[in-house]
Amino acid sequence: MLEDLFARAAPSKGLKSVDAIIVPHAGYLFSGEVAASGFNQIDASREYENIFVIGPSHHVGFEGASVYTRGNFLTPLGTVEVNRELGKRLVSENSVFNDRTDAQAAEHSVEVQLPFLQFVMKKHFRIVPLVVGATSAETCRKIAGALRPYMNGGNLFVISTDFSHYPPYDAAVRADSATAAAIMSNSPDNLVRTMNRNEQEGIPGLATSLCGSSAVLTLLEMTSREKGVRFTPVRYTNSGDSPEGGRDHVVGYWAIAVSRAGRGATEGSFGLSDVQRRMLLTLARETVEGYVMNGRRPDIDPGPLPEALKTPCGAFVTLNKHHDLRGCIGRFDATEPLYETVRDMSVAAATQDPRFSPVVPSELKELRIEISVLTPMRRITSIAEFRLGKEGIYMRKGNRTGTFLPQVAGETGWSKEEFFGHCAQDKAGIGWDGWKDAELYVYEALVFGEE
Repeated sequence: MLEDLFARAAPSKGLKSVDAIIVPHAGYLFSGEVAASGFNQIDASREYENIFVIGPSHHVGFEGASVYTRGNFLTPLGTVEVNRELGKRLVSENSVFNDRTDAQAAEHSVEVQLPFLQFVMKKHFRIVPLVVGATSAETCRKIAGALRPYMNGGNLFVISTDFSHYPPYDAAVRADSATAAAIMSNSPDNLVRTMNRNEQEGIPGLATSLCGSSAVLTLLEMTSREKGVRFTPVRYTNSGDSPEGGRDHVVGYWAIAVSRAGRGATEGSFGLSDVQRRMLLTLARETVEGYVMNGRRPDIDPGPLPEALKTPCGAFVTLNKHHDLRGCIGRFDATEPLYETVRDMSVAAATQDPRFSPVVPSELKELRIEISVLTPMRRITSIAEFRLGKEGIYMRKGNRTGTFLPQVAGETGWSKEEFFGHCAQDKAGIGWDGWKDAELYVYEALVFGEE
C-alpha cells in the first residue's frame, strides 16, 4: 500500500532545509496519498537528531502534552526507536509536559505517521512522540516555548492533523482553503480567527475546521517569531475524492511543508523562465478577451504545461489602459495551480474590480496586462524589516485588510511611512497610523507584463 501511495503522491518540490511537514492522519485509503506527498518533501537521506511527531489527543482530555517515555513503537515494518532520554528531560524540565500513558495508548495520530517515515527514510532515526491535549492557546505557547530550541535545522517536526470534518464536498474545499491560507500566513492569531469565522458561517455539518489545531498552533507558535519561514502547499484532497468516500459528509486533508530561507531554502525558491512568463501572459490575454467577448473562460489541459505553472501560487493580474489602472484583482493563498490562479484572476480583474465597470470589447486592444506572482507571506513586527520597492505589504486589523504590491513604491515614490500609511488609510480603512498596531506581512513578487 505504501508503494502505491508514494507512486501516486506529489513529488518533491526541491525545498531545502525542511523543518516541518503538516500531514493528515486518517485512514490510508482516504488520506494516504496526501500524507505521502508531504513526506516526499523531506530529505530522506538526512540523519536527523530527532523527529518530533506531534498529534492531537482524540480520546483523553487534558492540558499539556503527553510524551511517551516507556519504550519504542512497533509497526509491521519494524521497531521505531523513541528518544526516551530526551522525552524524560522534557517532562522533568517543563510542567506543561507529562508522561501519562493513557493519552498514548489508543491514540492513532502519532503512530499512523510512522510507517511513512520507515518507508521513506534512508538512515536510522529516533522519534519524540507527543500527544497534545491542550485546548488553550496559552498552553500551546508553553509547549512551543519548550520545543523551539529544537527547531534548529537538526530536527524534523511532523505535525499530524486532518482539516474540516463532515461538511459537504464544496463547502469543505472552501473551508479547507481558508484554513490552509491562515496556516501559511504563519500567524497563530490568524488561524484562530479563521477557524472561528468558519464556525460562524454556519457551514452545514462542520464539526471542526482542524482536528489537530493544538498541534498546528504549537508549530505556528514556534515559527511565527522566526524570519524567513516559508510555507509551501503540497497537496489537497478530501475523503470525497476517494472511491470509498461519499461527498455529502467529507473530511479534508492537506500536506504543507515548512522551510526556512536562512538555511538554504532559497536554493529551491520559485522562479519563472522568460518562456513561462510569456505563456502566462498569453493565457491571461486569451482569458480576458474570451470572457469579455463571449463570457467563457478557457479550459486548460495541464498535461503539457511546465511544472512551474502547475505549482500552487498566489498571483495578481493588473489591467492598465493608456498607463492608467483599469482593474486589479489577486489571490494571496497558494491553494490553486498558478495557471488556474492567473486564469481566474484575469476574469476577476476584467469584470469584478469594484472600482471599475466591467471591461467591454472595444477596450481590449487598449489594455496592457501585468502579472505579479507572489512568494509566501512572511510576518514582520517592525517597519524596519520592510524592504521598500522589493516587498509588498499586507496588513490585517480585525476584519479589515489591505495590501500594496511591491511595484507600487516605484510608481508613487513614497517613503516607507507613506507606503504603510496609504495602505492603512486607503486600502485597509484603518486610518493613517492604523498599521502601527496591525498584523503586518511582507511578500515578494515576480512582476512581468506585456510590452
